[in-house]
Amino acid sequence: MLRIENVSKRFGGIQALKNVSFEVKEGEIHALIGPNGAGKTTMFDIINGFIRPTSGHVYFKGKRIDGLRPSRIAMMGMGRTFQIVRVFPEMTVLENVLAGIGKKIYKSLKVFTEIVKSEENVKKAMKLIELCGLSKYADQEASVLPLGIQRNIEIARALATGADFLLLDEPASGLNDQETKNLADLIRRINENGTTVLFIEHDMRFTMGLAHTITVLDHGEKIAHGKPEEIVRNERVIEAYLGKSTSK
Repeated sequence: MLRIENVSKRFGGIQALKNVSFEVKEGEIHALIGPNGAGKTTMFDIINGFIRPTSGHVYFKGKRIDGLRPSRIAMMGMGRTFQIVRVFPEMTVLENVLAGIGKKIYKSLKVFTEIVKSEENVKKAMKLIELCGLSKYADQEASVLPLGIQRNIEIARALATGADFLLLDEPASGLNDQETKNLADLIRRINENGTTVLFIEHDMRFTMGLAHTITVLDHGEKIAHGKPEEIVRNERVIEAYLGKSTSK
C-alpha cells in the first residue's frame, strides 16, 4: 500500500534521512521506531507531502506521491494525526468528525450548495464516533475532554475523510496506562475494519504488543525491519537504544 524507495532528506548540512526503503502492506499495523533524532517525523512529513525528499520516491497505492500537496494525498485516502493534539477545540465531537466528512465539499463550489450536517452525514459521523468509543461525548466541546478522548476524536476525524490508510504520530504520547490500552484496542478495531496503519511511537510495550511489522531508523538510516520478536533481539536495535556494551 505504501512503498518508500531510497528516500533521502537533507536540511542544509544535516542529513536527516539517508537512502531509506521499506514497504507497508495493505491491512497491516506497521510501526516506525527509533531513538530521538532518528528521522521518523521527517519521514512522516515526506509521506504526507509536507516536505519533499532530496532524493528517492514515495508510492501510495501504486502511484508516486512525493511532490504532491498534502490535500491531494489526503484525497487519495491517507489520513494523519499529530503528536500534539489538533482537534477543533470549540467544536463538539460530532462537529469535529463532520469536518472530516466535509473534506470534499470545502474546497469546491459545493460549499455554497451542500450542507455538511445533513442527516446522511450525521449518521456516517455517528458510526465513526461509536467505533472510536465517543458516543457519550458526541455533543460535548472537544476542548473540555481528556487527552485520551481527544486522541480518539482525531482518529475519528481522520477516518471521516474516507482514509483507508492512517499515519499516527506518537498516538500514545502523554496518555496514562488505561488510556494507552484503550488506544491500542481502538487501533486494532480500526485495523480489523480494513484500515492500514503506520505509526511512530516511543512506548515500546505499546509498540511490541500492537505492530505486525516494525521498521527501525537510527541517525536517518534504516537499521532493521521485521516482526516484533525479531526486532527485540536485533543487536543493532539494542545498540541504538542502549548504546554499545562495555562488558567483555
